[in-house]
Amino acid sequence: MFGSRLIAVALVALGLLTPAMAQDRQVLGWGRLASNDATGDGHDRWRTGSYALSLLRGPDWTGTLPRQPGALLEYRLRAEAIAPESLTVANAADRRYVGALSFGLHSHFGLRGFEAAVGVDVIVTGPQNGISGVQERLHSALDLPKPTVTANQIRNDSHVMLSGELGRKLPLSGATTLRPFVAGQLGGETLLRLGADVTLGRFADGALMLRDPVTGQRYRGIAGEGVPGLTLVAGADVARVWDSVYLAGSGVAVDPLRSRARIGLHWQSAKATVFGGLSWLGPEFKGQRESQVLGSVGLHIHW
Repeated sequence: MFGSRLIAVALVALGLLTPAMAQDRQVLGWGRLASNDATGDGHDRWRTGSYALSLLRGPDWTGTLPRQPGALLEYRLRAEAIAPESLTVANAADRRYVGALSFGLHSHFGLRGFEAAVGVDVIVTGPQNGISGVQERLHSALDLPKPTVTANQIRNDSHVMLSGELGRKLPLSGATTLRPFVAGQLGGETLLRLGADVTLGRFADGALMLRDPVTGQRYRGIAGEGVPGLTLVAGADVARVWDSVYLAGSGVAVDPLRSRARIGLHWQSAKATVFGGLSWLGPEFKGQRESQVLGSVGLHIHW
């Protein structure tokens, strides 16, 4: 039931993009976020590293989402390396290595007081995307042990994933905002997620914030009012997971419940914005012996 509804929502929303695309468009902003366990718990394992780059285009940005789906589009590029606990010692009870490269188109719009996002991504997996080769060369350059589990990574393939999120900002007091949300994915990973984020500060005022699929951290896609200072963000969510192509052929079963918690700090000045955050990720497959912590960083220079 959930899957069919998500497909219907995605197809309807994406089907409305055609008339919206006829409008005059301009670049409204860029979003980027890098996450790695080297800046978290220091281990090179599981959801070990990812990079997200988003380009936002639309006719204009007034500080609020347009009502028409497709008026504001996000073109998203993501690269991710997922590894077993050891990069040099094979373990049949662990997940296989995954290199994933995805290209996505997402629409952000307002829906009766809610913030809505719906989109589609094409995920390319296997040695064909070159991610394992990049990691091997990086380890060589840093004089680190050469990864050998990349020889047993999941096969070359491509997958389509539909995703959507619905959230609502609820002012609490002063500059504090609560934003509960519900999100779903169908395809690469099929899941339904419930969670909330709290913002203490004014970094997000009038801005468009995007969500990183791995950590759940929200990074800025379009600048807002540009109020200088510090903003503290925190959030948590739990997901019911049905399937994941990232565990294909691993011999391990998906954990049906997946939890995340996160905290971060945005600093904004007249010439730059900097973000640093930590994310706790619960186990994703049965037999994963513990959780992990990732660090995330983001930097924008205002020219």
